Amino acid sequence: MIPSPAISETRKSGLTYWAARVLEECDKAAAGFAADPVHDLRVAIRRCRSMADGFLSVDPDPAWKQMKRLAKPLFAALGELRDTQVMLEWVAKLREPEDALADELTANLTAKEHHQKSAAQHALAAFDRKHWAALNEHLAGRTGRVPLEGLVFQHLALERWMEAREFHRRALRNRSGAAWHQLRIGIKRFRYTVENFLPARHEKWSRDLRDFQDALGEVHDFDVLRAIIVAHPGATSEARARWFQRIASERQQRLDLYRSRMVGRTTLWEQWRSELPSGRNLDEAGLEKLRTWASFLDPDSGHSTLVAHLALALFDGLSHCGTFRPGARDRLIVEAAALLHEVGRSKELDERGRGHQKRGQRTVAKLKPPLGWSAQDMQCLAALVRFHRGGLPSRDDGALAGLDRRRRNDLLRMMGVLRLANAFDETHRGTVRELQVSKQDKMIVVSARGVRTISREAERIARARYLLETICRRPVVVRVSAGRTARRAIAARDSAGGPDPLQH
Repeated sequence: MIPSPAISETRKSGLTYWAARVLEECDKAAAGFAADPVHDLRVAIRRCRSMADGFLSVDPDPAWKQMKRLAKPLFAALGELRDTQVMLEWVAKLREPEDALADELTANLTAKEHHQKSAAQHALAAFDRKHWAALNEHLAGRTGRVPLEGLVFQHLALERWMEAREFHRRALRNRSGAAWHQLRIGIKRFRYTVENFLPARHEKWSRDLRDFQDALGEVHDFDVLRAIIVAHPGATSEARARWFQRIASERQQRLDLYRSRMVGRTTLWEQWRSELPSGRNLDEAGLEKLRTWASFLDPDSGHSTLVAHLALALFDGLSHCGTFRPGARDRLIVEAAALLHEVGRSKELDERGRGHQKRGQRTVAKLKPPLGWSAQDMQCLAALVRFHRGGLPSRDDGALAGLDRRRRNDLLRMMGVLRLANAFDETHRGTVRELQVSKQDKMIVVSARGVRTISREAERIARARYLLETICRRPVVVRVSAGRTARRAIAARDSAGGPDPLQH
């Protein structure tokens, strides 16, 4: 057996705790597969899988999927066993004295439980505990890069809230057992997301979330039990009727509990939603999700952050000068594109072929849009990543497909801004930290310090302004000068006889 890491009694949370808890619960469950240990092991595995789902939204490390796949057979086998054990518990609770049907149900379920325990034993024996420990040790080191209570997890919780809320609407409309079961799953996912990643909110919401999940879970249990009785051979119509009456009564009690708190003008749905991002905060949360995702792929996120800063300086300066009137979301898209433009350089992308721009475009195009982002927003984002440098798009380029003339012009303006901003730090030296944009006569003047007037860097900047000049229909004059820091760096390099980094 792989020894479990020491578990803090004061911090019963996080991947390290729950991954170790899985190994502990494996030993407890193996001693007979009783109902409580089976339940506890499933909870521990589910918590790990839930955390994996959360981090997969921002961290492309394949180990998250490997961890989920590794535990899936055991989780499934335990799930079938747990379902049978729950049915045995309900039969025992709802039976009447001298209940022949209850005796038959108990006997059948007990026989089924015996076979399922054997299957669970095989699944547990096949579970690679050493691999599980290694995967989670690796992944635990990545979890600290996304802070609890941060905007990324607030965005994820809102996604889960919206999914659960939609299931709520369907359940009230359809009133079917399947719809109530889907709602229970939605609330469970929302609950685990809050529990894992938003501990402050969980402290306030946990009791209600647990009660509703349990109530709807029991509604599903009653539906399953009713189906078992319907399919049971030899049961008299009178015995079935008595059981159906008890089941219906218990089921309705749970639905009434749910409706009393979750249906009406003022419900907990609205309370939960009020404490999650909205409006401008939602845009910031979506941007932070994209930024965090890119940080796991970008080999030089400092460069991308600087390019984003320079691109926004250009964008705001051109807007204030009246050179163009941006759309409501264009500034956000430019910032996101600057933060994501280098993801194609990641060694983690399993793609062949040259050209990090194309790899970046394909990767960004596969992303799930953040809340509030449209498919067209994501298309523009991917196109900006594709053409942040290098050749320009042709009129029939697939990256522009479906965009009307006005939106294409908006996209080309954003592209011109990003290409020029990237050129100011194409060497990744960070010598240009600030830009100033002004309008003089019929020219746009961009002033920057940190670049030698005659240099490869200045030449690249001059070339990069072409698209912006073309789309804005006026000259763009870039005035550069070597700042004090840049002059010192150049002098130090020259005195050392080192190669000019601009040659590479």
